[in-house]
Amino acid sequence: MTETAAVPTALLRARAEIDLGALRANVRTLRARVGDLAVMAVVKADGYGHGAVRCARAAVEAGATWLGTATPEEALALRAAGLTQRALCWLWVPGGPWRQAIEADIDVSLSGMWALREVTEAARAAGRTARVQLKADTGLGRNGCQPGADWAELVAAALRAEAEGLVRVTGLWSHFACADEPGHPSIAAQLTRFREMVAYAEGQGVRPEVRHIANSPATLTLPETHFDLVRPGIAMYGLSPSPEIGTPADFGLRPVMTLSASLALVKRVPGEHGVSYGHHYVTPGPTTLGLVPLGYGDGIPRHASGAGPVLVDGKWRTVAGRVAMDQFVVDLGGDEPPVGSRAVLFGPGEGGEPTAEDWAAACGTIGYEIVTRIGSRVPRVYVNEEERG
Repeated sequence: MTETAAVPTALLRARAEIDLGALRANVRTLRARVGDLAVMAVVKADGYGHGAVRCARAAVEAGATWLGTATPEEALALRAAGLTQRALCWLWVPGGPWRQAIEADIDVSLSGMWALREVTEAARAAGRTARVQLKADTGLGRNGCQPGADWAELVAAALRAEAEGLVRVTGLWSHFACADEPGHPSIAAQLTRFREMVAYAEGQGVRPEVRHIANSPATLTLPETHFDLVRPGIAMYGLSPSPEIGTPADFGLRPVMTLSASLALVKRVPGEHGVSYGHHYVTPGPTTLGLVPLGYGDGIPRHASGAGPVLVDGKWRTVAGRVAMDQFVVDLGGDEPPVGSRAVLFGPGEGGEPTAEDWAAACGTIGYEIVTRIGSRVPRVYVNEEERG
């Protein structure tokens, strides 16, 4: 997990400011929507680029009682950092670190018989009962056990392993395909299928601690999907799962990351001056150019070439020409802010700066990708680390 220290020299180039106060407030807002139900703070992919350990701690301070990761390595890193809350990891491959996860008291997700066989072998070797959750494919078509005979086989085998003391089935769960598209017919179909698969497992004798299917959009808009636990991911970081269901402000959320850099150069150029590789931008007349020392090596999408918005000297500018590996250029239109002036790529939008959603729209992608792809070369600078009394 990349939680980069804030180094003074690096701060002169770029920084991703992470507002842990905003994250705590977002978690509390999400908790208020679900009442007494449990909240799993999803911190996979290094906390969606925000820093998994720091964000996990802040989420726990705000009342999250579970942590969620994709890979076992991510979950084990949380344990190594001293986080002892219930944790679930769900993306396994054969030969994974099952025993380490069992010994670290991590819940592991099973989608098929091969995974059950491997976790029971690891439980025997460890001399400990493994906490397992059975994942149902209710229609996403990705990970998860198919309904019907496959589900019946997995449930029966898990119950046999439970009777032997090798596993404890702690959860039954699934994931939506289109919860971010209001009214999509798959939502009701998946919810019905999930209820059926849960009812079957419980009818066979499974007694889960938690049943869960609600991701961020379902947490925000589909209360009938909340069951025992909700799993907010992107919403915890203050981004909306999709423009169709509303803006962050509509849900009382505030973006947590602000990405900025210091202008490395400001210079005057004549008209018809080519800018960056391929000269896809040529100045229409005499102007000034500002050099922003961030590029696709830092996670700035190359698709933002000619489109990405940046706030410099109080005005929105646009990436001029191609984004290169380490830098890109903005046309300052004749303005001459001092070298070192702050260029804000995205943030909450409260100071007139673009948001991650503005960048997503410019690149034809989603806000998740914009924040998650910011690389380790950009220091994370944490603010509001302490709770205010």
